[in-house]
Amino acid sequence: MSGRDPFCEPRRLCRGAALTLLFASVLVAGAATGSFSDDTAPGTAARTPRPAGHEESVARAAADAMADGKSPTEAAERAVSRSGDRWGAVYSPGEFEEFEQALDGRYTGVGLWARRERDGRIEVTRVASGSPAAAAGIHEGDRLRSVDGARVDGRPVTEVLALLRGRSEDADAGSKVDLGLERGTRSWSRTLRRASLSTDSVTVGRLPGDATVITVGAFTKGVGHAVRTAVDRAPRGGGIVLDLRGNSGGLVAEAVTAASAFLDGGLVATYDVNGEQRALHAASGGDTARPLVALVDGGTMSAAELLTGALQDRGRAVVVGSRTFGKGSVQMPSRLPDGSVAELTVGHYRTPAGRSVDGRGITPDLEADKQPLERAETVLSGLGDAS
Repeated sequence: MSGRDPFCEPRRLCRGAALTLLFASVLVAGAATGSFSDDTAPGTAARTPRPAGHEESVARAAADAMADGKSPTEAAERAVSRSGDRWGAVYSPGEFEEFEQALDGRYTGVGLWARRERDGRIEVTRVASGSPAAAAGIHEGDRLRSVDGARVDGRPVTEVLALLRGRSEDADAGSKVDLGLERGTRSWSRTLRRASLSTDSVTVGRLPGDATVITVGAFTKGVGHAVRTAVDRAPRGGGIVLDLRGNSGGLVAEAVTAASAFLDGGLVATYDVNGEQRALHAASGGDTARPLVALVDGGTMSAAELLTGALQDRGRAVVVGSRTFGKGSVQMPSRLPDGSVAELTVGHYRTPAGRSVDGRGITPDLEADKQPLERAETVLSGLGDAS
């Protein structure tokens, strides 16, 4: 995006277009603490969108609390909770600083991702290589039972994330966190030390026949350019699998830049801000000829769904995998009187064909719950033959 950022308005926290236009909450959960939220199953209905002016009511509640000598942050949290804004959240200055670091691909945590299952249990979905969680022998599929002695079964993932992160004053790199874990019939505990970690948001691999796999874990700063570079360097004779499984979302501008790697201009998505309609467009000059498969699953969220919807609606990619999460809302941060930050939903986006993603997700062209990468490879080879 170029020019003045549409979300930069008086009294709002504006640190450039890349920060203010985002699908936050998810990325905060994922990068800042090492876990991704999956409280609602894909396809279930989202809460009723909040009315316009909700941000003013939250700010007013915080100001009134400060005038009465009470905590503005707690008042804002209550106002957000009453609003029904599922993705609304309030962060202390320290927590929001962590968020900014997460957008840069840096975070303090233990290096695990998790989701809440339908039965309320918390399952580890990914462990970062070289992280404290990996060193402790935690594996994908393990159950997280407790954090510092507090049971996590049945809790919203956002609460579990807060426990993993700890209080801002004692959650620095090197601080301890006790985890209770379960694998099959075995239960055990581990004490981990949080570490300063970085996200490898884009990785590139090869498949037989000169095909390239570009895996994007989250849309942090610079990811869009990294995707374009990976496309430019891919062997000319092969297709591409764009692996967006487990992608937590992130910065819209980065997702649009990534879309520009595969599109020659044109519409990527439309969105509204308190009822005002706006649009996002790809830059010209993308590779429109190379066979492309987008690989998705239930952990593909927000900005990753925006990208998937654009590629699917415009006939640029065959989407393979399972239905995506269904987060199609846009959040914007607002500074409160005590320096904390309220992040509130201001609108929703639609795909180029006008489809709403929020609460619905994106249905793949080809369902593949088992061996999805192998299915994507088969589809890609077929696309290459057809071309």
